[in-house]
Parts: sequence; C-alpha cells; structure tokens
Amino acid sequence: MTGTVNVTATTGGSLVLTPVTTAATTLLTITVAGEQTTCTYVSAAPTSTTIPVQAGGGGGTGDDILTYDCDLTDATSTDTNYPADVDIKVAMTTPTSASANADASITWTGTLQTTGDPLKAPTTGWPTSGAKFFATIKASGAGTPATATGEAALSTSITAGGDITLPTSVTIKVKPTTTGTVTLTPGDLAFGTTSTNPVIKCLAPTANVKTWTFTVGGSTSPSPSPSPTTDTTTPRPTTTRPSTVTIRPTSSTTRKSTTPKAGADTGAGGTMGPDGRLFILTGTALVGAAAVGGLMMRRRSIKG
Repeated sequence: MTGTVNVTATTGGSLVLTPVTTAATTLLTITVAGEQTTCTYVSAAPTSTTIPVQAGGGGGTGDDILTYDCDLTDATSTDTNYPADVDIKVAMTTPTSASANADASITWTGTLQTTGDPLKAPTTGWPTSGAKFFATIKASGAGTPATATGEAALSTSITAGGDITLPTSVTIKVKPTTTGTVTLTPGDLAFGTTSTNPVIKCLAPTANVKTWTFTVGGSTSPSPSPSPTTDTTTPRPTTTRPSTVTIRPTSSTTRKSTTPKAGADTGAGGTMGPDGRLFILTGTALVGAAAVGGLMMRRRSIKG
C-alpha cells in the first residue's frame, strides 16, 4: 500500500521524516464502501527518512543540479510544455592561470536531467535555422563584470515540438582588472537566434547554488614599445656657383739678380725678362733721338 504525503519546505537543507510513535495518534484512515477504519502506529522502533531539499533548485556546495524556470518570451504563445521546471547539472572549468587585464576563458557544460520537466522547442516561433544556445554566468571579485555570456550553435536536427539537446560545451570569457579571487555562479539560459530577444528564457535559481573560483595574478600586459625616432630635418638645397681659376705658367729656371757685385743697384731690369729689356732699350733710343733733334735745331738757329 502506498500513500502520498505533501510537505512544504521553506528553506534549503535536510528534511527528516519520522512516523509518530504515540499510540493514540491516528496515522491512517481507510474508507471502503462507506466503512471507515482508522489505524494507529504500534511499532516501537520507527524508521526516519531524510530528504535533501534544494532551495530554489540550487545545488549549494554539494550539488550542482539546478532547477531552471523556463518559459516562452512571447506572452501570446500558448504551449502545453511551458512554463517548465527543467533540471540541469551544471559544471564549469576555470582557468589554471589568469592575469589582470586579460581575458580568462571558462568552459560551461550542462547536462539535462530526467527529474524535471522536458525541454522542448515550442511549436510556434522556433527558428527554422540559426538557432543558438546562450549561457550566462555571474562573476564577482578582481574587478570582473557582473555577468558574462557565451554562445554555441544548436543542432540543426531540433525542430518545432521536438526535444532540445544542449551543446557539448560553451566558452565564456571574463576580464578581471585587478588581482584577487573571482567567484563564478551559474546564470540564466536562453534559446533563439539572439540573446537579447530569445524564444525561450530560463531563469536560474538565486540561492544555494554551487560556485566556482579561480585566482587572478599580476598583469601580463607588455610595456609599450618606444616609438621610432623620425629625422624631421629638411635637407638644404645644394647651391652651385661658377668659379674661374687662372693658372699662371711657372718657369722651370730659377732667376737670380744680375746686379754687379759692389755696384749700384740699377733696379730690376735684369729680372724683368725680354719684355722689360725691350722697354728699356726703346726708352733709351727715344731719349737719344730727342737729344740729336735738339742739337740740330740749335745749329740751325746759330747759322741763321
């Protein structure tokens, strides 16, 4: 015989169920054909049952299965598969070394579980081509942005009304700006051609979700290379000026003074060359002719 008991949990943790051992307490009422029978507990050693409770579907530090609240973004669409509570086991592979001011790559993987509702493509509004999956993570610490999103193409075999299969993995990049520790938390998911206007939006739980961390070291940004020096000196134009060079012949014979020894210095006539002597001789002849002419004129005047 199997019965169902509904228990509402308000917080996460472990729910312990133990049958009541008081004999006067009615544990079970059976009604058959109008006849009602009550049953009480008679065992002296009741067995307790412990059930883990996930607040909001979060995995906490020990469980990474998250329950996503998925629904169509088009409020006018009616689909019997939505809204849906889809269980996905999430894992992240963080970088082993990361530096400030450099992109750090995180690999997001998700595995659909059979414990929740199925994830199906809607019968209306599902793209015939170019459908993508968008995974968002939340980040904090080391100056990282609050959220980061990665995308991956979905299988072309997914058609309207059919099951949606998740990509093998999605690469998401975050860029820390300082050193320190970065903490990552799974964020929302989306399906469609764009992340800003998807067909399906799945909201992630906000409490008791598993987190991942990695350490950011110093910046590895290279120092800027010095700019090459450019010679901005303007070359001066070359100016060409004509010049005349006069070459004087040089005698191969060394001239010496011809002044008589112990005599009067009569000048440089002897060293003036043939042209100088010619002038001297011509001058002497003119003086002589003038003297002769003067004597002749004197004799004529006496005779007369």
